[in-house]
Amino acid sequence: MTIMSGARAFLEMLRAEGVEIIFGNPGTSESAIMALLPEYPDIRYLLATQEGVAMGMADGYSVAGSRPAVVNLHIETGLANGISLLHHAMDGGVPLILTAGNKDVRKLTEYRTDLAGMVNQFTKWSVEATHPEQIPGIMRRAFQEAKNPPSGPVFVGFSANALDGMAEMAIVPSAPPHLTPSPHLHEIRAAAQLLASASNPLIVVGDRLAQAEGMTAAVTVAEQCGAGVYAASIARNNFPTGHPQFLGRVNPTLTPGRQLLTGADVVLAVGANVFSGFFYLPGSNLGPGTKLIHLDSAQREIGKTEPTDVALFGDPRLGLELLTEVLEEVMDPKARDRALARRAAWQEHTSQARAAWSRRLGERWDARPMPTERMMHEISQVLPETAVLLDDSLSSKDALHAALKFDEPGSLYGERIGAIGWGMGAALGAKLAQPHRPVVAVVGDGSSMMTVQALWTAANYGIPAVYLVCNNRSYRILKLNMNIHRQEILGESVGEGFEGYVGMDFPLPLNIAGIAEAIGVYGRTISDPEDIGPELIRALDSGKPAVLDVVIDGSI
Repeated sequence: MTIMSGARAFLEMLRAEGVEIIFGNPGTSESAIMALLPEYPDIRYLLATQEGVAMGMADGYSVAGSRPAVVNLHIETGLANGISLLHHAMDGGVPLILTAGNKDVRKLTEYRTDLAGMVNQFTKWSVEATHPEQIPGIMRRAFQEAKNPPSGPVFVGFSANALDGMAEMAIVPSAPPHLTPSPHLHEIRAAAQLLASASNPLIVVGDRLAQAEGMTAAVTVAEQCGAGVYAASIARNNFPTGHPQFLGRVNPTLTPGRQLLTGADVVLAVGANVFSGFFYLPGSNLGPGTKLIHLDSAQREIGKTEPTDVALFGDPRLGLELLTEVLEEVMDPKARDRALARRAAWQEHTSQARAAWSRRLGERWDARPMPTERMMHEISQVLPETAVLLDDSLSSKDALHAALKFDEPGSLYGERIGAIGWGMGAALGAKLAQPHRPVVAVVGDGSSMMTVQALWTAANYGIPAVYLVCNNRSYRILKLNMNIHRQEILGESVGEGFEGYVGMDFPLPLNIAGIAEAIGVYGRTISDPEDIGPELIRALDSGKPAVLDVVIDGSI
């Protein structure tokens, strides 16, 4: 063991863990760390001028690079600014190590904030080191907690005396992540029997399926039993969105979403929260006779909100591979014929939905301001096949997914919950994680403004992410949710002429392209849809960051 300061032990542990970047916005509470960083040229400190940008960058870097990311914020004031996107990371199971310095533990009488308690509910583990010798062990456990399934963010605070103090240190990195075990075979057999005998099975996939690299296994099971596949969220590539059995997102807080779920006799949920939504509706999301099978690496989610008939705790990919084997055994010729007929029916359903999309696009083709459908169509014509797309489009999400298909793992990452402002920083993090792939972020104007400071970081470090802003001059997602509240909760009819959308419009439009130009990033406002393709190609070819601020229709 070697005698060193707590601050040096922290940096040595990052080096041992293979950390190459710290995303952050420092304060006086991090002085001990910042003073030593010049001695660690293998660890870059990327400065963000707003804490939400640092959180978004770390999030995008982690999910696109499949590795834990490290964020450094400062004491309670900086930490508070990052909580919104810490919540976002917790919801998506993103392995982050969030750190912050604190006052000396001897300053208790001068109002010293409990930083670990401040963020505890948004982390897997939250702790503060108060002595220097604690730091190596805490950091080792922090990485272990962050990356082991179900993965998620961890917070580590450092008191000033822990960073400045000296102690004997053993620098030992964390072990590789543990593989979640396979579900028990007798439970797999029970699930297979239900699916084999089902007349209308559905599969609902979530982000922990993609984290387990289980897309191919999910396709196999869906095709075996002829099930339609819905996404609880599309924050990762959980299922090929161009597959004829993929039916899009399901929202159980909307009556149509509930009707889809209650119409199934068997629902298989894989790596998904069953079923999340903001609004409370009484009763179950499932029909009285619907059987629920839940396969998940997050044991806490199984049976959390819906009674589960077959609980499969284990790795989603391994569980689906076992399920494939047992389905092969238990499906008789009649069951196979029923599955084949359902597959044909879903293919026809998908074809009709795509034809309806094409008709809608044609009907609105020349409308001005341009429809969201036209914007997404123009993007789809030129987006490189190798691109990584960051989806922070919010109310434009359905149009985006109707126009573009994401069939390859790692081609799509999206926002997850109500915290907006993720996409601006996440695009930069994703580009740093995958520098040889084009990275394009489709971001709502309201979301972009929350963390528009990301453009400074893009310009300062020359990170060539391209932003396409859906500029509808409003928080349109709030208007849509207002209508859900009126219709589903209050039982009101939703029609034109409603004047209750208070605080949801931007009478002075957000000039994101102008802000970009002022910061040193190429910015272009686009109102003609025919300009989108050429401008996007030009931006990608430039090798520099760019903002294409697209004026679209914001009507409800």
